Amino acid sequence: MLKKTDFYIDGKWVAPEVAKDFEVINPANETPFATISLGSEADIDLAVAAARRAFESYSQTSREERVALLEKLLEVYDRRAGEMAEAISHEMGAPISMANHSQAAAGSGHLRATLKALKNFEFEHDFNDAGERIVQEPVGVCGLITPWNWPMNQIALKVAPALAVGCTVILKPSEIAPMSGILFAEMIDEAGFPAGVFNLVNGEGAVVGEAMSRHPDIDMMSFTGSTRAGSAVTKAAADTVKRVTLELGGKSPNIVFDDADLSKAVKTGVLHCFNNTGQSCNAPTRMLVQRDVYDNAVEIAAEVGQKVQVGDPSEEGRHIGPLVSSMQFDKVQGLIETAIGEGARVVVGGAGRPEGLNRGYYVRPTIFADVNNDMTIAREEVFGPVLCMIPFDTEEEAIGIANDTPYGLAAYVQSGSPERANRVARRLRAGMVQINGAQRAAGSPFGGYKQSGNGREGGTYGLEDFLEVKAVSGYQATA
Repeated sequence: MLKKTDFYIDGKWVAPEVAKDFEVINPANETPFATISLGSEADIDLAVAAARRAFESYSQTSREERVALLEKLLEVYDRRAGEMAEAISHEMGAPISMANHSQAAAGSGHLRATLKALKNFEFEHDFNDAGERIVQEPVGVCGLITPWNWPMNQIALKVAPALAVGCTVILKPSEIAPMSGILFAEMIDEAGFPAGVFNLVNGEGAVVGEAMSRHPDIDMMSFTGSTRAGSAVTKAAADTVKRVTLELGGKSPNIVFDDADLSKAVKTGVLHCFNNTGQSCNAPTRMLVQRDVYDNAVEIAAEVGQKVQVGDPSEEGRHIGPLVSSMQFDKVQGLIETAIGEGARVVVGGAGRPEGLNRGYYVRPTIFADVNNDMTIAREEVFGPVLCMIPFDTEEEAIGIANDTPYGLAAYVQSGSPERANRVARRLRAGMVQINGAQRAAGSPFGGYKQSGNGREGGTYGLEDFLEVKAVSGYQATA
């Protein structure tokens, strides 16, 4: 049993002000494998004070100094990437192959993209030849709250740009999957960042997250998680009028037109939906298929879905693992049962665990056909390996169904006509649209419309979220 009950505050590992042990559960076997401590408002006060002190000097460092620190962090991260993958696999159930190639790799990928953006970023420029200088400066002390589903992806997307532009931070990773965040703090320490620049306090959202959100000496909150929790962060932050950026839920449409490469489009859509056991906010969970190829698409989806394997995350392979927790397991099972009760047709899977697995938070990869967009399964974010298939007749109807959601994170379009694909992509109310399986580029802005949040993460856009804009009139260049 690992014991990691200290917090990283002001460049040191320190005991919590009041000990409150919390067991971290391995979702593959439902047994604890580590103990952390849950923090309190007093711990946040110490972390914020350290970050505020450090900001005075760190905010004045040069681009070159910050590049050197981030390059050292990347070097340490790459050397310890195997440890990171193991931590993620144990804490949230990602199969070790995926943990290595996707989960842990996301951290180094975002560090590299941030470094590239930082080296080319224009922090100052003259405005309109009017003797005015526009200066972009770090926003200040930042509270960062990250989720359990892609822990290093989200930590890197927040910590790296904040530190890159000269902010100081307090990180609260998910208490369900905290081990990767603790390991990241060890890497920060090894890389030699000044004391107080990065701080980590574990804890519950209702306690530590709340204390961060309303703290008067935190200038900005960056949150990734559920829409409900993001709303709570925003409300708690309102009295101090701090900046709040949010990356929240999704119910992303995947529109398959009758001129698409049907076999490829459906197979890719199913596997993408089930990736990470469906625990991705941008998963294409609503497959909208043009009616004249709908029955064929359902048959293809069934064939693909039946081949998806579920298994032990400690084993190499392309299988999917368990859900992260008993709470998530119960939620997904409940939504599957609700869908059946509302008349959705089970094509693959259904309620219960996969055959041969009676322990661990494993669920059956499930595909529903004959869904309409008013059903619960088409409206609520499941966050499990559950796909619903919805028929449509016309392009206009497809766009209407796709946009008929409170979310707007991602959308996907499959068509053999570039003109139609481009036309539809422009009308979809989503922050990211991918056509015919095209992948997002490194440093591309990640974020959404509507209740999927505000702000953008990644590359140059990620740097801008952590900057204030200052206009200096009467500015005169000096030697």
